[in-house]
Amino acid sequence: MHKPLPKPIAALLALGVASSLAACSFEPKLRVPPAPSDKMAYTAGKSPVKTIAPGGLAGSAQEIQYGTELHEQWWKLFHSKALDTLISVGLKNSPTIAAAQAQMREAQATARANASIFYPQVTGTLQATRSKSTAATFGGSGGIHYSLINGSLGVSYYPDIFGVNRLVYRNSEELVKYQQWQLEAAKLTLTGNIVTTAIDEAATAEQIQATRAIIAHEKKLLELTENQYRAGAIDYSTVMTQKSQMASEAATLPPLEQQLAVYRHELAILVGAFPANAKRQNFTLTDLKLPEKLPVSLPSQLLQQRPDIRAVMAQMKAANAQIGEARAQFYPTVKLTAAFGNAASNPNIFFDPVSSIWSLVGSMSQPLFEGGKLEAQKAEAHAAYDALYANYRSTVLNAFDQVANGLRAVEHDAQALAAQREALSASREALKLAQASYRAGASDYLTLLTAEVQYNTAKIAEIKTQSLRYQDSAALLVALGGGWWNKPDQKSATTPTHS
Repeated sequence: MHKPLPKPIAALLALGVASSLAACSFEPKLRVPPAPSDKMAYTAGKSPVKTIAPGGLAGSAQEIQYGTELHEQWWKLFHSKALDTLISVGLKNSPTIAAAQAQMREAQATARANASIFYPQVTGTLQATRSKSTAATFGGSGGIHYSLINGSLGVSYYPDIFGVNRLVYRNSEELVKYQQWQLEAAKLTLTGNIVTTAIDEAATAEQIQATRAIIAHEKKLLELTENQYRAGAIDYSTVMTQKSQMASEAATLPPLEQQLAVYRHELAILVGAFPANAKRQNFTLTDLKLPEKLPVSLPSQLLQQRPDIRAVMAQMKAANAQIGEARAQFYPTVKLTAAFGNAASNPNIFFDPVSSIWSLVGSMSQPLFEGGKLEAQKAEAHAAYDALYANYRSTVLNAFDQVANGLRAVEHDAQALAAQREALSASREALKLAQASYRAGASDYLTLLTAEVQYNTAKIAEIKTQSLRYQDSAALLVALGGGWWNKPDQKSATTPTHS
């Protein structure tokens, strides 16, 4: 059985607990901008509901489903196994994610350290002394030898009378949440960057393929032009013009190949690999399927689902606790200490009751004059909160701006692709007619060259417009928060933060 605490120690701890239970707090009520109403639209004007279907690659109609839950792995809406695999590797190996995880563990350790202030601090001490003093002090001769053995157990405790301890812990607890949301934001940013870079790679590869086809076509036209020159049908300047056109098209190929290399290297870095060691499937637009249904959160839900908004909210709560800490500094600090143990000159009587010692001390300190430091600290805490308040508003506005832009983008991208498809079809027919007319000698080379340039431009523009539909669909899903809240271990994380 454990030996019961001495009555002075028990009284000390009882006083401390009672003081903590009666503690008040100087933390002000959290001041947060009002949340948007679900009746509020994201965009000016009529909200888009369904896009048109331009047809062909990336030409599906997209239905915008307001108030529908987004899949926790939002990138699966593109139905690409290669993309799923790449993101899985990235989330596992990315140094950015590893750094965010380490910062979260650091914040958790700090919170655990700050939580220790709620408990009494107990220290054990054991000391043995052997001394000699001279007898000359008392008019004698020789020396006096003596021993002293001292063992004690000390307890110190800071009663949380004004709630300072709880404010310190609440501050560190909110900073843990901040790092948790920073980690979630890092994951969302990483997955978004992988998806958009993969789309960039696919679009650039398609442009390279189209450019090579255009160059091959230009070579055939050059052969035709040279044959007509040899037949005396045209002059040599027309041949040189065609050579110049072919060289101009060929000159666009190396920059595209360089850009493709950059995207592939960037994807390697995103998943934590060196560019030379990256082994994966290269992406093409045909590997991706355009999401036909786009779930869009309601405005009030967006505040709970955007990691960056939740992160700033955690910072605001931490700053609010710091205001309470600054206010509490004007009031007394109480410290209770106690010690009990034994002291004896002979080890044989160390545990004898006559050798027992104890002390009980209560102290209180009150700031009287500190040259305006406490007022300045309080003003500093309020200013820090005001800055975060403004930052929160800015983050929310930026989030709504991204969603609004994303909604309009998917609407306008479909219209742009439909128009571009018509332009490509028309330019293709015009080029066929111009070629036939040129071979028959019914039109000049300038007419053929004009049709050729228009077709080449329309072909490259169509590829860019196709990729833009994928890009903007991905950007909208990222702007909505990415669906992390639908993970089984995150269901509780969506509780309202505006209470």
